[in-house]
Amino acid sequence: MFGLGTIINSACIIAGGLVGHFTGKLFDSEKQDSLGKACGVSVIFIAIAGAMQGMLRIDGGSLASGRSMLVVLCLALGTVCGELFGIEKGFERFGEWLKVKTGNSGEQGFVNAFVTASLTVCVGAMAIVGALQDGLLGDWSTLAIKSVLDFIIIAVMSSSMGKGCAFSAIPVFLFEGGVTLLARLVAPIMTELALSYLSLTGAVLIFCVGVNLVWGKKFRVANMLPAIVLAVIAAYLPWTF
Repeated sequence: MFGLGTIINSACIIAGGLVGHFTGKLFDSEKQDSLGKACGVSVIFIAIAGAMQGMLRIDGGSLASGRSMLVVLCLALGTVCGELFGIEKGFERFGEWLKVKTGNSGEQGFVNAFVTASLTVCVGAMAIVGALQDGLLGDWSTLAIKSVLDFIIIAVMSSSMGKGCAFSAIPVFLFEGGVTLLARLVAPIMTELALSYLSLTGAVLIFCVGVNLVWGKKFRVANMLPAIVLAVIAAYLPWTF
C-alpha cells in the first residue's frame, strides 16, 4: 500500500501519546520531571552517536574528526534564516491553534510539548530515507523501525510533558507523506553525501532538543531547521567539508 509507512508512523505516535497520557497520571510532578529529564538525556546520547558517526573516521589506524566547518556554517547560516522567517513562531502559532481546536485550552504546556515532540520525531534522516523508500519501492520497513522508536519516545515525553506530544503525528504525517508523494522528484537530490550531511546536521539539532528537555528551553530549534536544507545544498558545492 502506497504511503503505508507514513500511516504506521503517525499511528504509533498517537498510540505512544495515549499510553504516555494515561501512564503519566500515575506519577506526581516530581517523578514526571525526572522522567522528562531521563528522556532528554536519552535523546542527547542518541544525537551524540549520530553526530560522531558523521564527524569521526579512521585515518591511518587513528581516529580523526572532520566536517566541523560544515556544522558551523550550516547551523550559523541556517539559524539566521530561521530567525528571519520566524519558523519557531509559526510552529507555536500552529500549536496554539491546535490547542484551541482540540479543546485543550486549559493545558499550559500543550504548545511546548507539541513543538518539542514534533522536532524530535521529524528531524533526522530516517524520516526522509524511509519516506523515499516507501514512495519509490513500496518498502516501508525503515519507517516501521522509526515507528517503534517514536512510540517509545512519545510515550515517555507525553507522560511528563502532556498530551500535546501526541499531536506531533500531524507534522510527521504531512512531512513524510509529502516526501513519499514527491519521492521520484526528491530521490535524485538525496545522494549518499547529501544524506550523510543531512544526518550529521540533523543529529546536532536533535542534541539541542535533548538539551531543552533536560535544562529547559535554551535553543529555538525550529529556527535552526534551515540548517538541514543548507547541509543538502553543501553536498553539491565543488569542495568537501
